[in-house]
Amino acid sequence: MRTLGIDLAAQPKNTSACLIGWAPRRAAVIELHSDLDDEALLEMIAEADKVGIDAPLGWPDDFVEAVAAHRDRLGWPGRGQDQDAYRFHLSFRATDRRLISDGVRRPLSVSTDLIGVVAMRAASLLDRLAALGQPVDRAGSGKLAEVYPAPALGAWGINAVGYKSRVGAARLPELMSEVERRLGRLDLDDRQRALAESDHNSFDALVCSLIARSSALGLTVGPPADLEDRAVREGWIHLPTNPLSDLMEAG
Repeated sequence: MRTLGIDLAAQPKNTSACLIGWAPRRAAVIELHSDLDDEALLEMIAEADKVGIDAPLGWPDDFVEAVAAHRDRLGWPGRGQDQDAYRFHLSFRATDRRLISDGVRRPLSVSTDLIGVVAMRAASLLDRLAALGQPVDRAGSGKLAEVYPAPALGAWGINAVGYKSRVGAARLPELMSEVERRLGRLDLDDRQRALAESDHNSFDALVCSLIARSSALGLTVGPPADLEDRAVREGWIHLPTNPLSDLMEAG
């Protein structure tokens, strides 16, 4: 099996991807690259069996409906509702609200934060994949799943708070060591290790690839039955349920 992790940014700069090959009791980084455009990402996706992408794969249904109603002068759908509660639903998808209610981590809002520009690039990639005959299930049951590195690390017992800050970046070698210790084995060459230990985008791409492995093995939390239909439109963040060492159990 080959898993690909993509840490997507709005532009090729700061966009990283990591392809990992899996064999019994062994994981090896095949490719780890940064500054990737859409063409390069599509080529790497074609090489993988499962892909984990750190980017929202859709917008909140309530937000889409409200913007469409406002455009068409049909009135504001939230009229008469508690506006704070309504705006919360406009700002966060069902998967985001689930993370917040579980106390895992408050994600960025795809409709009100700059992450929305990343979602636009993700939407374009999904459209190109569909044109190539590879439609994406945004709920994550197909080749591609939406992932979120920081809370995934937390689910694996690794404290990753603040590692993306300028000061926190000094923790990357420590975090890499902890990932390798808990996984059991991860083969990297010197260039790949230096990149993962110095650039948080590259480190995140590696973590995304590990989450993709978790998803492929059925070791992530998918949408509950009552949210499956919404997740197909909005996307769903897959978080690991098992220790990192479980990723080594199959080839």
